[in-house]
Formats: sequence, structure tokens, C-alpha cells
Amino acid sequence: MFAEVSALLAPLAAAIGYSSYKARQFEYAYPNIGELTDVGGYRMNAVHIERPEQADLPALVFIHGASGNLLDQVVAFRSALEGRAEMLFVDRPGHGYSERGGPDNAVPSGQADAIARLMERRGIERAVIVGHSFGGAIAAAFGLRHPEKTSGLLFLAPATHPWPGGIDWYYHVATVPIVGWLFNHAIVVPLGLSRVERGTLNIFRPNPRPADYIEKTGPSLVLRPNAFHSNAADFRRLLAYVKEQSPLYSRITAPTVIVTGDSDEIVWEHLHSRGLARDITGSELITVRGVGHKPDYLVTDVAIAAIEKIAGKPRDLQAIARRAEERLAAASRDQTLGTVRSLGPGTLHGA
Repeated sequence: MFAEVSALLAPLAAAIGYSSYKARQFEYAYPNIGELTDVGGYRMNAVHIERPEQADLPALVFIHGASGNLLDQVVAFRSALEGRAEMLFVDRPGHGYSERGGPDNAVPSGQADAIARLMERRGIERAVIVGHSFGGAIAAAFGLRHPEKTSGLLFLAPATHPWPGGIDWYYHVATVPIVGWLFNHAIVVPLGLSRVERGTLNIFRPNPRPADYIEKTGPSLVLRPNAFHSNAADFRRLLAYVKEQSPLYSRITAPTVIVTGDSDEIVWEHLHSRGLARDITGSELITVRGVGHKPDYLVTDVAIAAIEKIAGKPRDLQAIARRAEERLAAASRDQTLGTVRSLGPGTLHGA
């Protein structure tokens, strides 16, 4: 009997040991570039860029999406906005290097409150809140709960409204007591590593993923057991949350811009982005043709122009979006022509 039990436990112990080893490797490959700040019994991690003397924009707070961390928005925006604004790039509670905190942080409203406290600790009174994907639900909650701290809202391919269907099976398994612990500590790493390449390609589809995206943004950090559990818990609660909260979006009064692609297969723009534009009086919807779920990377210039408009600068966002479409179409044509010119015998065997 002992031998049989040992035969069953040995592979499990080996898988847990391997996952622990890989988690340390992920952290070695993507060390924390931020600073941990106590926000009331737990610590949140953020990169804080102090306000430069020549700043021409209000403070900006960036909130990343599901399965991500602050590096995603740092890579997209930091260099483009350096010297123009105070910036706070946040690891959401339980993500990246932020601690999870209490049960309130399993829903966007709790995470919005945590970010508000972090802003206070960092001396930021008001800011334009920029939320991508899942971060859009948190940005909306922030605008509702903390209007006095909200200079404006910029939603990038936001997840804010109810959708038909559910979520992937592994998010359910990951949050089940005992079984979820075993799954997160033994199965998630090998399963996740096999999907990182395809998953990151999918979030950019139909656009090409930047060649250095994985190298710079650390998507494997979400495969660590605690981070994966937090991510799964977020997903489990989101649908019920937006069903309850989306009818309240009409109370948002901050200047608002929504930037989305019409080819987003991750978060459907016709439900979420158009829903926000319908619900928030005075908001402006910018739909960029041919763009998927990553307008923060594909049309960063449009997002920055939106920030400028929220700050009161005259910007024709529709015209800027059309120019971005032309740029992307030209790049796509160049890529296609380059591929055609390189075709030779046998080169289509992988198609």
C-alpha cells in the first residue's frame, strides 16, 4: 500500500518541485522594477515616474489587463510619454509583484479602491485613469467610486459589460479548494508554458505581435501559483460584477475616450466599447479598423492623442485614427509584398 501511494505522490511532488523552480526562474528573468507601498495591510507594486518640470499633461495611472502585469503598459507608453507627465504603472492586487490583499480585491471595485489608496500614498491627487482590457472594468469602477480623483478616463479595448457564454475551464479549476491548489502548484506551469506563444499571438491577432513582446513584458509571471489563482478569481467574478455595475456607468461624469479595434476577438467591441459610449454621456468612441485587442501597442499614437484631448488639447481623434489605419494598412501591404517576393519552391509547406 505504501509503495502504491508513493508511486502516486512521486510524480505530483516532482511536478510541484518543477513548478516552484520555474516560478523562481520567471522572477529572475523579470525582476521587479517597481516599488512596494503599503495600502492598508498589504502592499501594492508600481513604477512611479515623478512629475517632470516641463509636464504638459495631468498625472496618468495605467491599469493592465488580465494575465498581465505593469510591464505591459510600461513598454507601451513609458518612453512615448517620458517628460510629459507624472505616471503610475500599477501591478493590480495579486498580479505582478503586488500582494493580493483581502477578498474585496477579487472584484474591480476593490481593486479601484486599492489604486486610489496607492495614489494617495504616492502623492497623486487626481489623474487620467488608463485601463486596458480587464483594466477597463477597474477604470470604470474608479470613475464611479472616486470622481474627485479622476481627471479623465481612457478605455483601451475594455471589458466592461456582460457577454454571452462563460470563461475557460481552467479558471474554474484554479479556484476550487484543495484541487485548485494542486492544479496551480503542479499543472499550471507546464500547461501555461505550452500556451504562452499562442496566447500572446492571439491577443494581437489579426495584427502581428511585436517580436520582443514576450521578452519585455513577462507574461510567464502569471503562471506562478498565487498569481494564477488571483487571475482566475478575477475572471470568476467579472461577469456577475459587470452585470451588476454596468447599469451605473451613466453616473460617470469624467471626460472619457474609448479606443478600440473592430477586429478584437478577445473583448468584443460591439458589446463593451459601444456599450460604454452609449452609457457615458459625452464620451467619444474611436474604433480603429483592422486592429485587434492591443490598441495600446498598435495605435499608441491614437491613445496618446486621446490623453491629450482629455487634458483639454484640441485633437481630432477620428482623423488621427484614420491616419493610423492608413499606416497599418501600408505596413501590412509591405509585409505581404515582402512575403510574395521571397516565395520559392517548397516555401508554402507550413501554410
